[in-house]
Parts: sequence; structure tokens; C-alpha cells
Amino acid sequence: MLKVADFTRFIDGLAEKREPFVVATVVRIHGSTLGKPGFKAVVSKEGRIIQGTVGGVCPESAIATMSLEALKTGKGKVVKVYLEDARTALDGTLKSSNPDEIYVETNCGGMMEIYVDPYLPADRLVLIGQGGKDDVEDNLVKFGKALGFETIVVDHLPVLEEDPDTLITDLDYDLDRFSFTDSDSVVVLTKGERDAGVLEVLSKKSTRFVGLLASVARVTEDVAELRKRGVPQQFIESIHAPIGVDIGAVSPEEIALSIMTDIVATKHGKHLPHKTIVGELSRNPTR
Repeated sequence: MLKVADFTRFIDGLAEKREPFVVATVVRIHGSTLGKPGFKAVVSKEGRIIQGTVGGVCPESAIATMSLEALKTGKGKVVKVYLEDARTALDGTLKSSNPDEIYVETNCGGMMEIYVDPYLPADRLVLIGQGGKDDVEDNLVKFGKALGFETIVVDHLPVLEEDPDTLITDLDYDLDRFSFTDSDSVVVLTKGERDAGVLEVLSKKSTRFVGLLASVARVTEDVAELRKRGVPQQFIESIHAPIGVDIGAVSPEEIALSIMTDIVATKHGKHLPHKTIVGELSRNPTR
């Protein structure tokens, strides 16, 4: 069995790299099994055992498959693995209607209960600011943290009451250096001439959501500039601009709420009404 310290260091390393993984732990056994209660294994996002063991190749092949399902749902569960001879395993597979019961062909004759626990990196809210006091930016940090997002602010001179999880204040920070991920939600709060440059960088990244806080007039100008720069039309049409769900927001708190509603809806695959003109501008470039 792995030493606890070694196991902890290993999964901490995966977490630091924002790698999804599953920890499979033997919690109970019946009969003859190689794995014993407390045995642990780490399963990668590709479904491979990359550390530890739950007791040999037979149960581990089954657990690897269940781990991939757990990563999709984000929910842990107890899986029963029956270690039977070929005929009994086939019979059990054909008759069982429980998706959390697996019959594996082996001669052990025992049963293992294994808890499959997925670890997914927190969704990130990335705010790109312009410096100075911005109540919308401040409230986005507050709302983002309250909703479980890892909050990151890229702003050379922020004025914030709420501390984000990560703050990047380099004056000449090259946004292209930032490691964006597919689950990131990015809000552009650059208020003018930096809009197009920031959006151009984001067009080359893979993120779940990109939104721009701007007036209709400025969105129109920014879209025209993005076209001049050769930014792909598909990306332009994907920008949430002006950002936020149409809830009639007026105050900074309400605007931040409308933005977070937009982000959460997108996360869950929902489409809510916007005051957006990006699609219309795409159809009518001369507007």
C-alpha cells in the first residue's frame, strides 16, 4: 500500500496542474480479494491507473471505466465489483440491471465495494480589467467566489474590496502567456481601446465563455476592428456583447448579477435573452 504522504503529494501535484482525476478507494470486501479496505488508486482523465492499486488488473480495468463516467457526471459513487469465474461473471452481467454492479472474470470469488470519487478543477472566472475603481469588477469577484468559481483578476491597478484567488498586476502583462482552459469564463472590462487587442488574443484560445462589458456603440466599433484584424467570424459571433442577461440591470451589483447569470446559464448549456448586437452586426456589417 502507498504511503499516505506519497499519495497526497501525487494528487496535490495533479490538482496544481488542474488535471481532472479520480480516487478509487476500497471500502469493503467479501470473500477472497487481492485488494483490501483502504487500498487506493488514482485514475487519470484518460481512464488509466496512474498511482496506487485497488487489487490487480481485473478490478482495476472495471474501475477505470466507471471512473470516466464519474468524471463526466462529477458525482462520486460506490461500485460493487464481483470477482467470479467466467460462467458466473457472464451470467451476472446478463442478469444485473444495476449499472453500479460489475462482474469481472477471475477466480478470486470475492466482491469488492469501491468508492469512486472524481476530482474536477474549479471553473475559473477570469476578469480582465483596466485599472482604477470598477464596482462591476469588484462585485464579479464577490459573486464568482460565492458561486464556487476560482476568481482571477488581470488588472495592473485594481481597486477591490474582495480579494480574488489570483491577482496579476503586471503593467505590461502579455495575456497570450496566460494558460486558458476550456472551462474558463472570461469577462473583458477594458473600457475602450484595449478591447480589440484583448479579444484578438482570446480568439486564439479555447474557453467556454467570452463576454465584453461595453455600450452598443463601442461593441459596434470593436466588432469592426476585429474584422480588420482578421479575427474569425465564428469567434466574433460567440462573444457575449454587450454582456449579461437582460434583467433590466442598472446598478453595478445588478450588472454583475446579470453577467454571472449569463455565465452560469452558458455553463449549463442554457440560452437566455441578451441585449446583444453581435449577431446582428455579423449579418449587417455596414451597421
